[in-house]
Amino acid sequence: MAIPILIHLSGEDPVRGEVDDLPTPADTMITINNPRKRDGKDLRYVLENVVTVVFPMHRISFIEILPSVEEEKIIGFVRE
Repeated sequence: MAIPILIHLSGEDPVRGEVDDLPTPADTMITINNPRKRDGKDLRYVLENVVTVVFPMHRISFIEILPSVEEEKIIGFVRE
C-alpha cells in the first residue's frame, strides 16, 4: 500500500508523492513514486515521463504524512 507524503526539500518547493515504506533513521535515501508539486503539476527539474525519484535524506528538511484517500472519505464530527 502506497503512503502519500509531502517532502520539504532544502531550498525547493515541497514534493508530493507516494512511498512504499516510511524511511527509518538509518536510511540515507528515500524513493518517491509519482513525484509532483503540491498542486499536482510536474516538477520543473524532473522529466515528464519519470515515475520514481530517489532523494538523499540530507536534502530533506522534514516529511509530512498525508491522509490516504480512504481516510479522507471518513466523515468526522459535524457541528450543526
